[in-house]
Amino acid sequence: MSFNLSEWALKNRSITIYLMIIAVLAGVGAYHRLGRAEDPTFIIKTMVVSAAWPGATVEETLKQVTERLERKLQETPHLDFLRSFTRAGVTTIFVNLKGSTTAQQVPDVWYHVRKSIGDIRHTLPAGVIGPAFNDDFGDTFGIIYGFTADGFTQRELRDYVEKVRSELLHVADVSKIEILGAQDERIFVEFSTQDLANLGLDRSQLIAALQAQNVVQPAGAVQTEAETLQLRVSGAFQSEEDVRNINFVVGGRVLRLADIANVRRGYADPPQPMFRVNGEPAIGLAIAMRDGGDILALGKNLSRAMSRLSADLPIGVEPKLVADQAVTVESAISEFMTSLWQAVAIILFVSFISLGVRPGLVIATAIPLTLAVVFSVMEIVDIDMQRISLGALIIALALMVDDAMTTTDAMLTRLAAGDTKEQAATFAFRTYAFAMLAGTLVTIAGFVPVGFAASSAGEYTFSLFAVVAIALVVSWFVAVLFAPLLGLVILTTPKAGASSEPGFVFRTYRAFLTGAIRARYLTIALTIAMFVAAFLAMPLIPRQFFPSSDRPELLVDLSLPQNASIYASEEIAKRFDEALKNDADLQRWSTYVGRGAIRFYLPLNVQLPNNFFAQAVLVAKDVPARERLKVKLEKLLAEEFPSVVARVYPLELGPPVGWPVQYRISGPDISKVRGYALELGELIAKNPQTVNINYDWMEPARQLRIRIDQDEARLLGLSSQALANTLNTVISGVSVTQVRDDIYLVDVVVRATEDQRVSIETLRNTAIPLPGGRTVPLSQFATFEYDQEYPLVWRRDRLPTLTVHADLRPGILPDTVVSALTPEVTAFSRSLPAGYQLAVGGTVEESAKSQASVLAVVPAMLLIMLTVLIFQLRSFQKLFIVLSVAPLGLIGVVLALLTFNRPLGFVAILGVLALLGMITKNAVILLGQIDAEREAGKDILTAVIDASSARFRPIMLTAISTVFGMIPIAPTVFWGPMAFAIMGGLLVATILTLIFLPTLYVTWFSLTEKRGDKPAAKPV
Repeated sequence: MSFNLSEWALKNRSITIYLMIIAVLAGVGAYHRLGRAEDPTFIIKTMVVSAAWPGATVEETLKQVTERLERKLQETPHLDFLRSFTRAGVTTIFVNLKGSTTAQQVPDVWYHVRKSIGDIRHTLPAGVIGPAFNDDFGDTFGIIYGFTADGFTQRELRDYVEKVRSELLHVADVSKIEILGAQDERIFVEFSTQDLANLGLDRSQLIAALQAQNVVQPAGAVQTEAETLQLRVSGAFQSEEDVRNINFVVGGRVLRLADIANVRRGYADPPQPMFRVNGEPAIGLAIAMRDGGDILALGKNLSRAMSRLSADLPIGVEPKLVADQAVTVESAISEFMTSLWQAVAIILFVSFISLGVRPGLVIATAIPLTLAVVFSVMEIVDIDMQRISLGALIIALALMVDDAMTTTDAMLTRLAAGDTKEQAATFAFRTYAFAMLAGTLVTIAGFVPVGFAASSAGEYTFSLFAVVAIALVVSWFVAVLFAPLLGLVILTTPKAGASSEPGFVFRTYRAFLTGAIRARYLTIALTIAMFVAAFLAMPLIPRQFFPSSDRPELLVDLSLPQNASIYASEEIAKRFDEALKNDADLQRWSTYVGRGAIRFYLPLNVQLPNNFFAQAVLVAKDVPARERLKVKLEKLLAEEFPSVVARVYPLELGPPVGWPVQYRISGPDISKVRGYALELGELIAKNPQTVNINYDWMEPARQLRIRIDQDEARLLGLSSQALANTLNTVISGVSVTQVRDDIYLVDVVVRATEDQRVSIETLRNTAIPLPGGRTVPLSQFATFEYDQEYPLVWRRDRLPTLTVHADLRPGILPDTVVSALTPEVTAFSRSLPAGYQLAVGGTVEESAKSQASVLAVVPAMLLIMLTVLIFQLRSFQKLFIVLSVAPLGLIGVVLALLTFNRPLGFVAILGVLALLGMITKNAVILLGQIDAEREAGKDILTAVIDASSARFRPIMLTAISTVFGMIPIAPTVFWGPMAFAIMGGLLVATILTLIFLPTLYVTWFSLTEKRGDKPAAKPV
């Protein structure tokens, strides 16, 4: 080879040493500057489009609002599916994009959604409010403070919280702060319909007077030669006292509003979503970090700011830390860094024991050099230190010592053969550099499906590919540029006469290999038999998408019947909070009433605001305490909350899924969809491994229908619109104006007194004003009857869709249950009439999508591998031999996962694909050594045995280093299955590479040479 990079490094030692120093300094700086996060950033490809049509029924909202919006939204580019949630007068539509949509395309798609809906806004019914858009659905609020108050009103507490929020917005890396649980103030003007009727006062007069006095309108300006004088007209409301004092002329008398109505200041009624901390009412501050920020630095800055601000809060107002992602990330990174240094120590130990002290020092120096450069590149390409990138570093660590070991071993071999240090240092580049580079590229190709899988799961794990690719490329340069110089300084020439007798392990391997080659057909047959057995045993391995998180949090969902009021949800939440007090396993908890928890954790499955729903976030003292708490709570909820559909579960890893087992029934007729869903629920319930069967919507709710005698109403001069406005004012109340109070706008709400709002009998006697000033009771021209309607309807791609949910017994995986249910569910699906479909959802659906996205990239992976291999090997025969060895890792994968009872999850599958590259790399280098031996004039058998013996130590050392280097992450929940898959697969495949490949080579080329075919003389 004309150019030798190792030789250049030795000739320019000063430059090489300078580059090493710069690499170390830059790496140390980058390590401290790298962002810290819990999970890698991935785009939540969902936008929420919502609209309101006050007064409309569910059916009217579905047909006139939801349907119109969905028809237009179906034109959205990159659309995967639409999912809508419709209540009476309110529609919420989730626009979900395909997993293949890139982060760069998403903003343009959301712009298209806004524009296209804006184009059809005029076609919506009169009175529709909106549509509104929320494309910040994926914002994560990792740090949450809850403020409780003893002896202070809700308004006083909110004033203090608003001041704290204003200060915290100045903290570096804070992007936004949301307020949780705050109740907006109202000024209620409550009147007796009978009293107003007796006075002859129309409610519309009362409302008009309030609005006219409180108007904000310019009164003009006087321009003089010296100045401009703005004219201000008094009368605007400053407080509820001003509202009380407004005057009315009634029958020639002037009355104050306080004389004819009760005016009081209160809070939103019914309440807005509430927030509770450790069982006490609270107001929360949820803080989001800017993209690319350091959560550890943010946590420290916020802690300092809160300490300063807390000192200014009065006694009784107490801030409490509810969620602290900074602590979680700090603990996680600390554990991963410990695992990383443990892996480094293990690999160094293996190197020192197997190669000796001085060769071990070469490896020991090459590792931090490689890591330093990797940290620098990670900073340049904006890869933070988080769950995936740190795990990738540990995986890459074992792989990146391979090239350094190969170089060091080659130097030792040449020094022992009598070469000078300079000759030995440059030998590896001449002999192995391009084989190592080809192997490196093939190994990187094995991770290509990880990096380019077009799905949320692929986006989540992208940094695994990126970090491994960076580390492997860097390790090759370190091995050919820095390692030769390190070897020149550290290694010594063996003393003359030193024993070169092979060791016991080496002699055993050579003898075993010789025997295997002699019994070549038996060796090949046994290998094929093991592979077939492993392939057949694969269904025995449990399947999993992503495991549950190892964080100590538990989520508790509390769902009441869907027509339940927020008061009912609040009462359930209070009872649940009371049951949690004094639990020894519980550190703290927070409860969200009328909504789900804000996204405090990126993969959280965020729930919609609903009056019938409450969610508690429990922080246990540790993971064992979390499991004990889960068992206790499931028993408590089953025994003491029988009317509540409750679910207790840990946080998820990876893209959010929700209930583990889900089946969707879709069709045009809501009643039929409901009936089929009930049948399917009964079928699922027969499986003993499923528990807590429930539905995302199901039961119709009661409603009171007021039927108007239109003829009678017309004779009285009334219309349905006037009646609806009157009843809405009396029962629910209407906001007629606003009091401008400091930074707040306080709605003035006019409604009837409480006794007249909640009594059906009073409603019958409600006095309805007539145009002439008289009043008549509502019952004179209306009848009352109870009816039913669905309180809400879910749709998917414009079809009513009912989802059957199920939870699982402990230790059972969703794929196991879905596989067991498949025959019955398939038969049930076939029995459905045309137009009705059944689909599997939940974990199994998301897993299938993610795996499909990975498999879609496998052809590209294979193309890259084959291209690199054919350029390196330049022989289809040798290419076939390499490809025959690559899949043999499956034997070890199946054996390891079955032995240690680990599931084959998404991450483990990525590990299996990556194994192909690792195994292929060893095979390529071994074939290169065999060709080198044959060029020296040796016959096939001798060349194969000598080459395999020469490569035995570096190949086995690399495999052992990789296996032992993954021990620190093997016990972890997330990386464990992948670690076991790689450990088992690589160990078995390495042994087979050193046994099966030489045997296959001898068998193949012995036959070809007998036929007169000659192999390629020299690989490049």
